Amino acid sequence: MLRLIQLEMKKQKLGWYVRGACIATVIIAFFMWLMPYTEDSGDPAFAGYAEALSAAGLFVRAVFIVFASVLLSRFIIDEYRNKTMNVMFTYPVQRKRLIMAKMLLILSLTFVSMIIATLIVCLVFLAVNIRFHFIPGTPEGSVLLHTGIRLFVQTLSAAGVSLIPLYFGMRKKSVATTIVSAVIIMALLSSNNQGFTLSTSVAIPLILGILGFLVAYLSFRNVDKTDIL
Repeated sequence: MLRLIQLEMKKQKLGWYVRGACIATVIIAFFMWLMPYTEDSGDPAFAGYAEALSAAGLFVRAVFIVFASVLLSRFIIDEYRNKTMNVMFTYPVQRKRLIMAKMLLILSLTFVSMIIATLIVCLVFLAVNIRFHFIPGTPEGSVLLHTGIRLFVQTLSAAGVSLIPLYFGMRKKSVATTIVSAVIIMALLSSNNQGFTLSTSVAIPLILGILGFLVAYLSFRNVDKTDIL
């Protein structure tokens, strides 16, 4: 499986993804710095460090779920549409293993990107806060540790959620459907109702993450028995 993933990495040439991820991280960091200046009421944008860092994690997860849908489109959907998947399926390797290698690569890229981007955005915000004092005081170690664990679990779950668009895209082999479904998922996860989001608790993201893995499996479970049209 590791060999298949390495071959897929060489095939896909991921420079475009790295550049896009870097640009997205810079934009999110700038947005986090800009948010306190958009408050007209005079109240602080964030009630504390935990809320600010959680918001940073939410923005990162929302953006990279859409990035994952682009990866799904390029790695899987496009290859079905362009019939290049037919050639791959002539290899002496189970079709399911080929698809699974692609999905594991997408999952790894998404998870690692989310972790790195979240870390960078949070560190930038904390550094900028020292100068501009958006949030008074200094963060306690216990708060940072608790928030960090929470963000890690939510990021792991979001990586699973990012696979859900594959199910919708595979139904008609549609790139547009894959990306649109990711945008809808992003909107649902990011929607705020009086301070409550689907990412507020740890249980909901975990359930959604498990659902994502299940839905992804259902999207290719019969690939060894299905003819490619």
